[in-house]
Amino acid sequence: MVTPGSVPAGATSPRGIPLPRNEWDRLDGVEPLEAPRVSVVVAHYEQQAQLDRTLLALRRQDHPASRLEIIVVDDGSVRPPRVPGDVRLIRQEDRGFRLAAARNAGLEAASGDVVCFLDADTAPERSYVRELTRLPALASDVVTVGRRRHAELGRLEPSAELSSEAPAVALPDPAWLTDAYARSRDLRDADDRSYRFVIGAVIAADAGLLRETGGFDETFSAYGGEDWEWAYRAWLRGALLAHVPAATAWHDGPEWAGRPEAALARKNAEAQRLADLIPVPGSAGRGRPGRFADVVVSVPAGAGQEAAPWFVTLDSVAAELPLAALPGDERSIERSRIRVEARRPFRTSPGALRAAVERVSREGLGALVVVDPADGSVLCVIHSRRAEARAARWGRSDLFDSVAEAVPGVRGVGGDVDVEAYLGGWG
Repeated sequence: MVTPGSVPAGATSPRGIPLPRNEWDRLDGVEPLEAPRVSVVVAHYEQQAQLDRTLLALRRQDHPASRLEIIVVDDGSVRPPRVPGDVRLIRQEDRGFRLAAARNAGLEAASGDVVCFLDADTAPERSYVRELTRLPALASDVVTVGRRRHAELGRLEPSAELSSEAPAVALPDPAWLTDAYARSRDLRDADDRSYRFVIGAVIAADAGLLRETGGFDETFSAYGGEDWEWAYRAWLRGALLAHVPAATAWHDGPEWAGRPEAALARKNAEAQRLADLIPVPGSAGRGRPGRFADVVVSVPAGAGQEAAPWFVTLDSVAAELPLAALPGDERSIERSRIRVEARRPFRTSPGALRAAVERVSREGLGALVVVDPADGSVLCVIHSRRAEARAARWGRSDLFDSVAEAVPGVRGVGGDVDVEAYLGGWG
């Protein structure tokens, strides 16, 4: 369990400016003292013409060429792609759709401080690298996602200037994504489900953060999901999420939902796979719980859980938080977003503790200390695991606010609790 001041396994030293909550906009107008060393990892499979366009677009970047490394990772094309001599080519054998493994191979080879991921069919405008890497260069906790636009690029000359000519052959932007960025103010108001708006073909992150999170899950072997799964793990490790619309890259063709292969059965399979890996409400299943718990509940050592007051505590918590791991639960707590630390026995009325847990996430709190309205003693502390991870990385505890107050419907119980009355509903 991560606690402030400790260093998680695989953690790296942070770089740049420690930011509170998800307030990356504190860096508006701030530029790095020098351009960061950037590695661009381009995933490719049987797309030579599209790859040529993307590599030319990368040559045209206004980011200094001496600070830009380009790595193409080929996912088993029959013929190796042709790349310029100063572009590094990595090949992996064709064992199905292995985009996650391709991105990890590029990450392993990358020497830059910041890593950008692109797909071969997604060509960036001239300012793309500079715009997308500004925030991760200033604050290594920030994960940025650019604007992926769609167009029939095949109708343009390979040397076409994308910013001025691609709009003439543009296809509709996905409304669900455009609306999400507008509602969240470009992810300034990101929450525990904002991983859904991190599009793997247009992201950048600090190389150390990527390696600390373990990179992408290579068990994904079909289109979609590997970027969202990684983004959720990065969020739990304290990452900030930022949408950078000025960093525009053009995808050749419509979005996935507009392609004929986007069958509902395939999309459902992706959603069910993510339900097993992302335990947050709204993503996780209820009829078939996944392997990870959303909330982990602890009681003091030697508390005597068989005693009546603790029996009531754990029973009322289980009723409130069905995705929670109580003491003795065998589910993994590795991806829990909330830690409920019970200090003394209490009971919660329907909806009370659940609302307190969601408040911690909604308001971006580091902790909510729940006190007994009768005597002011601490009943439990609701911790944000994300806040704990960032506190551990930076060695400071002031990056998230904490509050202490009574929560209506949550009250202490003593040794005179009547278990039968509690269970029966009359006391």
